[in-house]
Amino acid sequence: MLLAGAGPSLQEAASHAASVHPLISQVLVADNDKLRHPLAEPWAELVHLVQQKDGYSHIIAASSSFGKNILPRAAALLDVSPITDVTEISGPQLFVRPIYAGNALCTVRYTGGGPCMLTIRSTSFPVPSISADSKSNAATISQVDLSTFSEDADRKSRYVKHTTQDTERPDLGSARIVVTGGRGLKSAENFKLIEKLAEKIGAAVGATRAAVDSGYVPNELQVGQTGKIVAPDLYMAFGVSGAIQHLAGIRDSKVIVAVNRDADAPIFQVADYGLVADLFEVLPELLEKLPEKK
Repeated sequence: MLLAGAGPSLQEAASHAASVHPLISQVLVADNDKLRHPLAEPWAELVHLVQQKDGYSHIIAASSSFGKNILPRAAALLDVSPITDVTEISGPQLFVRPIYAGNALCTVRYTGGGPCMLTIRSTSFPVPSISADSKSNAATISQVDLSTFSEDADRKSRYVKHTTQDTERPDLGSARIVVTGGRGLKSAENFKLIEKLAEKIGAAVGATRAAVDSGYVPNELQVGQTGKIVAPDLYMAFGVSGAIQHLAGIRDSKVIVAVNRDADAPIFQVADYGLVADLFEVLPELLEKLPEKK
């Protein structure tokens, strides 16, 4: 496992990573101020440097905005073709990934030179069980030699700021319950009904691209092919028509519940439970009758 950043928090993360799972044999730590923020240029250069030194067979990152920002650039530096959005690993060089917005699955065999570089759709893999004695078998922690790391290279991007919403709601990418609103909510003020419902049942809030483009919510809440891929136990969609790029991001959900007044909305084709009704009648009733989360 490769960790990078700067300061005491990096060392704390390394100690945690070393004991988080018994299959981790080594934690590589790159401590440098240029790696404090997740910019593609220095991070890709770091991956290139580590690979040139140690020659790994596979390099894997999550299919998050972080992983998808860095891995393609690192692959270009290493002159290999990455395989993205992997949902199943069938063998050391054999992988399954969705195509056509999730409407089909493609089995890919990697035949290029090393390393094989992958981004993994983490929602497609179960969380592994961790043995009680895993901490007693902690992995070794090694510092990456950064003597050849180019700190003053010509960077084409720079860190400006990081913003986040102050909320106690679960993270959208890993939440057990997700409540999503679409353009049918008609305004940012009405979207607060979704947020109230999410707070009441302990869910994460999601949104369609149409709702984000309309300015109802910030784009970090977007669910779909061009947003976040989710796989909760329960996915509730209000005023969501079911555009193909949105459905691509929710297909792994265990149970999908849809509320839309258009009986022909595509969302009903994938929903386990559907209600053809006015969401402005349904949401207030849910808020009134659902018990508070414990």
